[in-house]
Amino acid sequence: MANKQILVSEVGPRDGLQSIDAILPTEIKKNWILAMVDAGIQEIEVGSFVPASIIPQLADTAEIVEYAITIPNLTVAALVPNLRGAINAIDSGAHKISIPFSTSETHSIRNVKRTHEQMFDEIKKVSDYINNNNCSTHLEVALATAFGCSIIGEVPEDLVIKSAEKIMEAGSKEIVLSDTTGYGDPATVKKLIRKLQSAIGKDKINGIHLHNTRGLGLANAFAAIEEGITTIDSSISGIGGCPFAPGASGNIVTEDLVFMLDAMGYETGIDLEKLFSIRNILSDAMPDEPLYGYTIDAGLPVGYKY
Repeated sequence: MANKQILVSEVGPRDGLQSIDAILPTEIKKNWILAMVDAGIQEIEVGSFVPASIIPQLADTAEIVEYAITIPNLTVAALVPNLRGAINAIDSGAHKISIPFSTSETHSIRNVKRTHEQMFDEIKKVSDYINNNNCSTHLEVALATAFGCSIIGEVPEDLVIKSAEKIMEAGSKEIVLSDTTGYGDPATVKKLIRKLQSAIGKDKINGIHLHNTRGLGLANAFAAIEEGITTIDSSISGIGGCPFAPGASGNIVTEDLVFMLDAMGYETGIDLEKLFSIRNILSDAMPDEPLYGYTIDAGLPVGYKY
C-alpha cells in the first residue's frame, strides 16, 4: 500500500439530510457533529448554502458552520451552488466549499438550474472572488453524474474529461469524482480515475463521492484507493441521496467503510466503537428513517483489534 492514510469525509449532515423529510433541530445537529469529531472524523460537510425554500432541512447551515469551525482539528466543508452561496459560506467561515457540476446537463438544469456554460462561468466567479479577497477557502468541484445519469442514461467519458479540464481552467483547486446515481463499478471507476489523472494531474483528483445504490459502494471505494484516491465521502448509517436524481439512494455507510479500511490496515484515525454509538443520536432524532450498515448490526468479529 503506497499510502496507508485515508481521509473519511463525512457528508451525512448535508447529503444525508437533504433527501429526507425530517428536519433535525439545530442543537441535535451540533451534538451529532461534535460526536463525530470525538470519534475521530476530521472532515465533515456540514450543510449546503441553498435557499431554505428549496431544502428546508439545511436552512440553519450558516449557524452550523459557525459552530463547527470552533471545534479543533475539524475541516468544515459546505456545498454551494453559486457565487451567492459561496460568499455566504466564506462569510460563515467554511474551510472548504464544494460546487456541484453535473456532467449530465439535463441533471445540471434540474439540480442547479444552470447549463454547463453557466456553471463554468459560476465556478470562475467563485474562484475570482476567493482570489480577489485573499480568502483561504479551498474550492473544489464535485463532478456529479460522472458514471451515468438516471434521467438520460449514459454520460460519455469524453464529456466527463472535457468538463474536468474546463472546471480546472475556471479556477477550481481540485475535482471530486462523484457517482451521484450509483451507476459505477470498480473497473469503470479505475478507468475514469486514470483518464482524469492523465488529463488534469494526479494531484488534482484526491477524493471520490460514491453511492451504494446497487451495492457496489465499498468495492468502488477500494478500486478508487488502488488508483491513488485518498479521500472517501461517506454518511453515518448510509442516510442520504440526491433528491434531483431519481433512484439515487444511499451514500456509503461510514461505519462499514471505516471497518473495511481498518481491517485492511489503512489509517483513518477513527474509533469504531465511538463511531457505532453515533447511530443512537440519529435513531432517537429520526425514529422513522431507515438506518443502514452491516458492521454495526453484526458487531466486530470476535477478538478483533483496532
